[in-house]
Amino acid sequence: MNYKMIIHTLGRIFLVEAALLVIPMLVGILYGESNAAAFLIPMGLLLVIGAAAGIRAPKNTTIYAKEGLVIVAMAWILMSLFGAMPFVISGEIPRFVDAFFETVSGFTTTGASILPNVELLSQAMLFWRSFTHWVGGMGVLVFVMAVLPTTDGRAMHLMRAEVPGPTVGKLSSKLRDTAKILYGIYLLLTVTEVVLLLLGGMPLYDALIHSFGSAGTGGFSNKALSVGAYDSVYAEVVISVFMLLFGVNFNLYFLLLCRRFREALLSEELIAYLCVVGAAIVAITWNLTSLMYSFGTSLRYALFQVSSIITTTGYATTDFSSWPELSRAIMVLLMFFGACAGSTGGGLKIARVVILLKTAVQDVRHMIHPHAVSVVRFEKKPLDEKTFRSVHVYFVLYILLFGVSVLLLSLEHFDLITTFTAVASCLNNIGPGLELVGPMGNYSGFSDWGKLLLCWNMLLGRLEIYPILTMMVPLAWRRNRKKR
Repeated sequence: MNYKMIIHTLGRIFLVEAALLVIPMLVGILYGESNAAAFLIPMGLLLVIGAAAGIRAPKNTTIYAKEGLVIVAMAWILMSLFGAMPFVISGEIPRFVDAFFETVSGFTTTGASILPNVELLSQAMLFWRSFTHWVGGMGVLVFVMAVLPTTDGRAMHLMRAEVPGPTVGKLSSKLRDTAKILYGIYLLLTVTEVVLLLLGGMPLYDALIHSFGSAGTGGFSNKALSVGAYDSVYAEVVISVFMLLFGVNFNLYFLLLCRRFREALLSEELIAYLCVVGAAIVAITWNLTSLMYSFGTSLRYALFQVSSIITTTGYATTDFSSWPELSRAIMVLLMFFGACAGSTGGGLKIARVVILLKTAVQDVRHMIHPHAVSVVRFEKKPLDEKTFRSVHVYFVLYILLFGVSVLLLSLEHFDLITTFTAVASCLNNIGPGLELVGPMGNYSGFSDWGKLLLCWNMLLGRLEIYPILTMMVPLAWRRNRKKR
């Protein structure tokens, strides 16, 4: 383990977080709020620690997969710890466990909250809370790679550990250029959404908050009733479309920029993603029309909530916890499906679901025709053994960790639906679940250890398990005595 390089990389990340804290502080000053000074203490600590650890690089700058996984896990935890400090110092979220929960939920783009009424927070704190979505959506380390010089040999393991999906590849020959391309597309889509929301009459501050939530597929709002507070069909359609856009693999946007339209639009994962979205909207619209609302209202709710849940954003325009059982069941299934690989969304990812289904079909065919030779293809390419194995191992770990988390959280003595969907929501980085943690509820009822367990779930889900587990294994921290 290259400890000096781990400390150096974390130091650089602290410097970036210190710079990010300037933005919400300026928002507080702009609104004339006295709590803007609450950002100065964590900013000063980050600058001192970051400067001491990150300015001078060690002689050995080698980063292997093990170091990459540990750096990513520690970066997200430490950024959340420092990011929670303004809430505590200002007294707006006085208990550190609650502030940590809110910040982890922000950076991991989960959107779960312990706040009964978010509108009691100041403008600066609401901005910081939602800005963490935007930073965490594309990835903290990807952002660092985009703004600070990093060699490709060191950075690839960091990017591979942080970017979601079965496989990670470069969009350019240089990894730093790849990070810039990703953030360029990310920024362009965010600005476009802000402009469209402004054209619909939404105030600039509100448009920024909801665009941060859509871009990071996080779901924090500055309104207690979330997007439903505006009661605007225009705003709901715009946010629905952009939630779906941010749930698409960003590699496809790069292909569109390169005018490789056929390759992008015929992506197998994209087609599967849109089919699942379309089928869910049709089924829920039919179910709601037959039992609760008019066709127009049912379609409006179905479009927004399906877009919100499958992309793991978590915005709400209605309390879908009170919907009929079929619609509720579809929403829970969408929690597990998630968005596309290489997007800002959480969940299992559509790519993994498609691969798992294809391999299951192949196994059934092999049982019927034992001597037949068949190859599983994804995106018109044969699946290599490494990807095939990683998808299955990830799914096994995912189910195991989900089951253990449900059992542990059940010690809180809440009803099964609340417990089950709380874990599903946090592990898949969604935010709202059903019953007590539904769209109109919150997570304040859980004990401190229950909240920390859910924080662990949020980090596991956003970093896709391996970085957090690697950090927890003592063997990973041993120094290597032999040359690698």
